[in-house]
Amino acid sequence: MAGSGSILGNSVLRLEDPTLLTGDGRYVDDLLETGMLHVSFVRSTVAHGTVVSVDISDATSMPGVVAVYHAGGDDLGLPSFQAFPMMPESLNRPVFAADRVRFVGDIVAAVVAETKAQATDAAEAVIVDYEHLPAVTTALAGLHGDAPLLFPEHGSNVCFGTDFGEDTDPLEGADVVAEVTMVSQRLAGVPMESNAVLAVPTDGGLTIWASHQAPHSIHAAYAPMLGLDPANLRVVCPWVGGGFGPKAAGYVEHLVAAKAAMTLQRPVKWVATRSEDMVSLVHGRDYVMTAKLGVTTDGKIVGLDANVVASAGAYPAIGAILPMLTQMMSVGVYEVPKVRFKAVTVMTNTTTVGAYRGAGRPEATQLIERVIDVAADKIGMDPAQIRRINFIPPANFPLTTLTGANYDSGEYAKALDAALAASGYDELRADQARRRAGGDVNQLGIGVSTYVEVTAPVGLHVEFGAVEIDDDGTASVFAGTSVHGQGHHTAFAMLASEILGIPMDKIKLVNSDTATVPRGSGTLGSRSLQTAGSAIHVAAGEVLVRAKKIAAHLLEATADDIVVGEGGLHVAGVPARATPWADLAVASKDPSKLPDGVEPGILRHELDFDGTDSTFPFGAHVSVVEVDTETGAVRMLRHIAVDDCGRILNPLLVAGQQHGGIAQGAAQALFETVQYDSDGNPVTANLADYAIPSAAELCSFETSNTQTDSPRNPLGAKGIGESGTIGSTPAIQNAVVDAVSHLGVTHIDMPCSAEAVWSAIQAARHA
Repeated sequence: MAGSGSILGNSVLRLEDPTLLTGDGRYVDDLLETGMLHVSFVRSTVAHGTVVSVDISDATSMPGVVAVYHAGGDDLGLPSFQAFPMMPESLNRPVFAADRVRFVGDIVAAVVAETKAQATDAAEAVIVDYEHLPAVTTALAGLHGDAPLLFPEHGSNVCFGTDFGEDTDPLEGADVVAEVTMVSQRLAGVPMESNAVLAVPTDGGLTIWASHQAPHSIHAAYAPMLGLDPANLRVVCPWVGGGFGPKAAGYVEHLVAAKAAMTLQRPVKWVATRSEDMVSLVHGRDYVMTAKLGVTTDGKIVGLDANVVASAGAYPAIGAILPMLTQMMSVGVYEVPKVRFKAVTVMTNTTTVGAYRGAGRPEATQLIERVIDVAADKIGMDPAQIRRINFIPPANFPLTTLTGANYDSGEYAKALDAALAASGYDELRADQARRRAGGDVNQLGIGVSTYVEVTAPVGLHVEFGAVEIDDDGTASVFAGTSVHGQGHHTAFAMLASEILGIPMDKIKLVNSDTATVPRGSGTLGSRSLQTAGSAIHVAAGEVLVRAKKIAAHLLEATADDIVVGEGGLHVAGVPARATPWADLAVASKDPSKLPDGVEPGILRHELDFDGTDSTFPFGAHVSVVEVDTETGAVRMLRHIAVDDCGRILNPLLVAGQQHGGIAQGAAQALFETVQYDSDGNPVTANLADYAIPSAAELCSFETSNTQTDSPRNPLGAKGIGESGTIGSTPAIQNAVVDAVSHLGVTHIDMPCSAEAVWSAIQAARHA
């Protein structure tokens, strides 16, 4: 990919940062339109109940109110919303709850008014009478035979199931069986910018400005629901303040704002408050998993038996089918001869579960990494050693695992050895032994995690990309992915600049707009570089081929003699004989300046790059924590991460993703959890109750990389966006358990709060 003097593989400062740091970027709430209205939603205050009546009489007469919509009156004519195509239509979400509400936050009515304050005041004046029904607050509760049904006509609260190897006894022949039941708790995405939309009527159509990760996906979903020809709907994502998966979903709030704008022929905006965002933006995780791992006394894995119960929330979306990814990735980096896996997804009276950083893969890694630690403890083997002796060897790649993952390449021991060396693993174990022997109050915990994840999963290995030379000699790169903070402009400009020689600051990124980019799958699944980046790489090469033919004709040389120089193309060895890019762009459209066989047209190439399959990044993390055995308080001391994302384009961007991912993984391991009371009321609906850590709660992260190329794209790249989250979480959880394992503690569920750790210590002491 990179030659001598190449910028590729070097740390290049982000092009995005000046705009970000000066505040010049415009987010949805910064957008103003003449005559703009605001919508506020009347949301259910009960988790499960029937709607007896909706009284809008006071609201309709309040100052500034333009319209009030609800199921019993003007409902805007919107059909019910199917959040994921694999779910039956009978489980669709009504845009306005009619007969029944199914979670706190379900929309009963919408008020449109001249100002946000007027809309909010009028929404509070809508009176809704409910008849309460028993609520299902956990997936396990929803499986009980006497559990209330969210959709009685469905006949069950189960909306999805998957199983593998059900006729196999994977534990047969094991000397020891390790077993652990663990929770991957429900999490909120909490992007810095909350959910937001501005719908603007146009001549015969509509433009939707949304804070979103995948504009083309919601374009395809929203156009038919709004009764619009797709050509008359434009979806644009301006600056987006974080996504993390929840902003890849479609939202009925967007549809209400859009249809109201069409009906009233005025722009309509909705920006969620933080508390509203916490109950309306989809949540993540929410699994209960039991893993049984059979091993021999010398540490070899005999088989894995896993059972998963997942929550879908009230209206099943992509979260319902994520156990399929967990199943596929359940063997991790290990040679596992036999697997039995069974999962069910259950509807509950809670916020819908969708994708959240890692989406099914962190759960798979936690599943295998926790139980392998338990197995190591049972046979008295070091946790790093039991991993090493079960790794899939490098010579076996590519391979398809027993559970159907088509791994491309991997050197798992190399990453683990690098992490252990960087951590000073032996010295850490010696320090731990000294503290234990001395009965110290503050005990040291050392957690290891080795992982493999899948990027560009579930068919997302195809993406649109294009490169075009503009008439002024600058370039534009087009991508079907969508930016929300990752550094796409920098990465894609590096790729185009490397081939064309055009300075990076003269290369514009065009994305996140269905009017200027014809198609795209958006940004999710850590796929952008390997898909859109590869498309831009190929497109730039094709543009150069065309440009060389044109330059050769203009300079009376052969195309093979044309090379890239400063500002354009020139004859090799004769830089004075050059044609600037601006001249080449103009000539490309002028038949009189083109050689035979070259048709006139824009100096541009576009394609849909197909990587043929996913890629499989991997790595090893070592977490070092200190636990106060008197209070249960956990303090991160060090976190060492060696992540392999294939060939690295820009180490600065990679490190940024590593640091952000580790922070998010640490947040799950130690702090964050969405909680409901027994009636289904959310008790963590703001940032006073939902514990987002700041930098002060985290240690400095020690990140590095190994590089194992993927053969599935010309860049050799794999994803990095979710790896830090996937590798760090079980490492930290393992470290906390390790710190107090000598006291008899065998497991602590996340988040490993002081209360949870203290309770586990007390339970072990009194066992």
